[in-house]
Order: sequence, then structure tokens, then C-alpha cells
Amino acid sequence: MELRDRETEGHSERVTELTLKVAKKLGIEGEALVHIRRGALLHDIGKLAIPDSILLKPGPLNAEEWEMMKKHPVYAYELLSRIEYLKPALDIPYYHHERWDGSGYPKGLRGEEIPLPARIFSVVDVYDALTSDRPYRKAWTNEEAIKYIKDESGRLFDPKVVKAFLEVLREEEIS
Repeated sequence: MELRDRETEGHSERVTELTLKVAKKLGIEGEALVHIRRGALLHDIGKLAIPDSILLKPGPLNAEEWEMMKKHPVYAYELLSRIEYLKPALDIPYYHHERWDGSGYPKGLRGEEIPLPARIFSVVDVYDALTSDRPYRKAWTNEEAIKYIKDESGRLFDPKVVKAFLEVLREEEIS
């Protein structure tokens, strides 16, 4: 994905490592971490099916372009579900844009209907996106991004996951 979209260079590795730390903080262990790692690394593979004119657009997407972009989790599912050993890793690529209040996509799942790996990943993914420069905006500070995550806890994000995420960030700051 990064060969096609240089703006997100390093994103997959950063979000994968932080997602694994939050998952461990929430008590996930063993083989489940392998599937989370794979899912996190492959989370945006569906964007390969998105035209460059949309994927690489330097400004905001119009309504039609946004509808096309919102299909990338479905494309990821269609691609990865054919690979038997990746089926347990599909939660993140397929559901990472679902939101705690049901306002996400592609299924409009809410609360604990959203698989835990996707709930974890969505917090980390948004944090990393906000704290990274994009063609259409400068990166937010860590403080601004953390405030946003806290403010959206219970609406966009699982409060239990936000709590664990913030604990991991505090521990990272110390070490």
C-alpha cells in the first residue's frame, strides 16, 4: 500500500505495534495477537481497489468519491477472505471504520457488535492519522489528538479501549 501512497509511509508499522501493545494491555495474548498483527498490517489493503484520482487526491473528497473510498473495507474482505489462514485476521481490515455509536461503515455495527480487535485498531488508527501530516492538513499535536480521542470516547470509540490506549501512551512516555 505504501508503494502506492507515500503519504502514509510508516503508518502500517506504527499502528501495528501500538495496536499490539493496547491488545496486550486488554489481556489479549497468544495466537490472537498473531491475527491482530496480520489484520493491522493489512488494514488498508482494500484501498488497492480505489482509483488513484480518489486515493491520492490532495483535497477533500466529494460525496461520490467518499462513497467509493468507504468501500475499501469490503474490498479488503473480498480479497483476504479467500486466503484461509488470514480469515481470523479479517476483523481489522473489515471493521476498523465501525464506530461505537453505530455511525461507522461498512455495516453500521455498534458497541460490542464490533469485534474487539477492530475497536482497538480504530483508536490507534485515528490517533496515528491525526498526528501525521496529510496533503490537506498539518499533523495535530499529541495533546490535540489525545483530547479528540478522549472527547469521542463513548461515541466513536469504546471507552474501555480508550482507557487502555491512554495507559499505553503514558507508559511509552515514561520509557
